[in-house]
Amino acid sequence: YSWTNLFLYFWAPSVKGLRIFLTFWAPGTQCVAKCDSRKAKPGELVYHKGDILTIVDTSTKKGFYIARHNSSAEEGLINSNNVREREALRVDPSLSLMPWFHGKISGQAAVGKLQPAEDGLFLVRESIRHPGDYVLCVSFSNEVFHYRVIYQDNKLTIDNKQYFYNLIDMIEFYSKNKGSLTTTLMKPRKKQGAKSAEQELSKTGWLLDITKLTLGENIGEGEFGAVYQGEYMGQMVAVKTIKCDVTAQAFMQETAVMTKLQHKNLVRLLGVILHKGLHIVTELMTKGNLVNFLRTRGRSVVNSAHLLRFALDVCEGMEYLESKKMVHRDLAARNVLISDESVAKVSDFGLAKVDSKELDKAKLPVKWTAPEALRKEKFSTKSDVWSYGVLLWEIFAYGRQPYPKMTLKEVKEKVEGGYRMEAPEDCPPNVYSIMKLCWEQEPRKRPGFSKLREKLEQELSRMSPNSSEGPPRFVQSALCFF
Repeated sequence: YSWTNLFLYFWAPSVKGLRIFLTFWAPGTQCVAKCDSRKAKPGELVYHKGDILTIVDTSTKKGFYIARHNSSAEEGLINSNNVREREALRVDPSLSLMPWFHGKISGQAAVGKLQPAEDGLFLVRESIRHPGDYVLCVSFSNEVFHYRVIYQDNKLTIDNKQYFYNLIDMIEFYSKNKGSLTTTLMKPRKKQGAKSAEQELSKTGWLLDITKLTLGENIGEGEFGAVYQGEYMGQMVAVKTIKCDVTAQAFMQETAVMTKLQHKNLVRLLGVILHKGLHIVTELMTKGNLVNFLRTRGRSVVNSAHLLRFALDVCEGMEYLESKKMVHRDLAARNVLISDESVAKVSDFGLAKVDSKELDKAKLPVKWTAPEALRKEKFSTKSDVWSYGVLLWEIFAYGRQPYPKMTLKEVKEKVEGGYRMEAPEDCPPNVYSIMKLCWEQEPRKRPGFSKLREKLEQELSRMSPNSSEGPPRFVQSALCFF
């Protein structure tokens, strides 16, 4: 099926001519349980309210589907009346993790916004008198109390007793504990136009329960925070933790994008947890990113056919993004992760957008970015194709840094002047030809991802003439190296 939800309707054979709606869900559709099903009959799936279930197939039993539990992986029948389709989150700039944050306004303006007076009504503003500090404003007994939030030792505090990672952490605490305040925080006064991300995540089925998450070892660090291995309801997961308020808000864009995407070669979002910041929960990719994977194995373990398999995996994921009119903008081997089954999946959609409007040039990965994107900020699928050519070079160079020994300034100048990297050592000529097609100066001359996939499949068939599927991922004997 090319659709996810088809609504069929007809006039029921009744006197009143009542119109009845039947919902048909295609395989792969994700649903959220509306209630518990603990006393399931033989063949039926056990689940709890809020659990995520994936439709596997239709059933001969009227009103039922065969579904797989996303956490336990168990399969069984479910009643379609007991679930609703998991909605994608709208990419909306007004979606806020802090709808109660009003920016830089005066204390007098805050008092005006907290009218009519209501105990526990609150907002947070940036201090005008003390730039960089925040003020928590709370209504109680027909008065508004202003608590200055001081930034100290990389944490926030009101009373030098309780310390918080960020404003989200602070509001979460004082919504449950009075502490040094006159009252617990009862009701946020939302900034005009702001929408609560928490409410939207909950409504669409993407908000997960912190009590069901167990964090394990740290498996990565970034500018935004840390990535941990963890377990959520029995499933091994990766958890990206973002404690900075501003960064967490920016990552809502990535989260919203990921809720729209379902493909075997894209890292799957499982959901989001709001607790002392933002936690983005995805499937665990046990073998890390593609750069480190290739650097630590090398030619003795990974052959050209395996490299081509990775290239094809990425190409199929990008072809799907292309079909959704999505532009990734940061396609590189470091942003491709490898699963336990050695499947390559595209990740990190932080720069991904539907359109090609403004972007901070300072954040652009120069060595992977197309000339027109660097020069005029023109991003498109064809600029992703350029990046894919660089990624292809990384793969066949076994994770080497592209444009070795060249500064970013030299890369920009030389590429603009027509320079292209030489083929990596032992790279098949046909694969290098594909790279050069991706690096055509004019975007319109570059092939789309569907055409690139066809070329890669042909090359894979040449390497493995007896198999239309290409080579196996990795033989069992080689797994000890991974």
